[in-house]
Amino acid sequence: MTPAERRAGASLSAIFALRMLGLFLILPVFAVHARTIPGGDNDIYVGLAIGAYGITQALLQLAFGAASDRYGRKPVILFGLLLFVIGSAVAALAGDIYMVIAGRVLQGAGAISAAVTALAADLTRAEHRTKVMAMIGSSIALVFALSMVAAPLLYAAVGMAGIFWLTAALALGSMALVVWVVPDAPEIPATERGMGGTLADILRDGALMKLNFGVFALHVVQTMMWVTVPAAIVARGGLALPEHWKIYLPAVLLSFAVMVPAVITAERGGRFKTVFVGAVALLTLVQFGLHLWAGSVWMLGLWLTLFFVAFNILEATQPSWISRIVSPQIKGTALGVYNTLQSIGLFVGGFVGGWLAHHLGEASVGYACAALALAWLVVAATMSPPATGARGTDN
Repeated sequence: MTPAERRAGASLSAIFALRMLGLFLILPVFAVHARTIPGGDNDIYVGLAIGAYGITQALLQLAFGAASDRYGRKPVILFGLLLFVIGSAVAALAGDIYMVIAGRVLQGAGAISAAVTALAADLTRAEHRTKVMAMIGSSIALVFALSMVAAPLLYAAVGMAGIFWLTAALALGSMALVVWVVPDAPEIPATERGMGGTLADILRDGALMKLNFGVFALHVVQTMMWVTVPAAIVARGGLALPEHWKIYLPAVLLSFAVMVPAVITAERGGRFKTVFVGAVALLTLVQFGLHLWAGSVWMLGLWLTLFFVAFNILEATQPSWISRIVSPQIKGTALGVYNTLQSIGLFVGGFVGGWLAHHLGEASVGYACAALALAWLVVAATMSPPATGARGTDN
């Protein structure tokens, strides 16, 4: 990669990481904290608070992506980060579960994922794009592990309000990166703006819709898992909440050692679909393994390591695949649809996971994750590999 591509990848990964750290920090501690505030004794409300930002993410991702095509990536990203700051402040000042949910909804209104991903695609050549997407995906996994380590310590030191104020500060730091560090996107010639297809064309494209289903399934599974995984680590692994980092951090770090060569194989070895379908298959196996063959802390650690391997590969390859098969003029819109389905998945995973755990027990969450991952594997197996640098369809 050129120095400009490395700078773009590093700075955009940092923006994603700082924002996602703010979202992830509540996961290990909120279910415990919720019991101390009005309305927090209901698992459904707890699951809703965890996944609520997905509601407005889903409603606004497409609009933000399309706006970034029309008005530029950076202004849209800055506006979204400002909304995230406001939502964090509302959650920090909340006195009950309902205001926390409102704050999380406002956080989700900063729906910048499509614009950031489109900017990453704008600033990198096709042959290096998956590497940059891998940097972004890996940064998300790394801050997830960091949040598992840091959240219990932060909660003890500054409380839940302090964590939400920290998320606001991280978003402000991301705004500074956008202004002073991230390179500007190349201009699309005025004669070419608006060319390349419409939203209806995107929704009719079989390849794109299969990828959209994939990102929905991935994030439903991811969010549903963390309705039950912390309790499983306590019950089956014998680790108290402040010690969960002993599983999460090694799992993420070890997963990088597998993910990096897998992405290189996909990029340089011409095995894009093979690596992709293999990662979906691994995700499916993990869901069965976590709930059928994870009776010790070592087995839980193994399955979570394999989960992060699959998650990192899929986070890197799916947006890169989209960027290869759509024209530059509608890249933001196509990624907006993609991130809309991602956000719906985050909300559905939190809400449905909480509902299933409340009404049918924790085992039902695991089996639901396994069934959805298996359905995705069937869909993924029918896809045709992308033609590098060309737009294609898969009906």
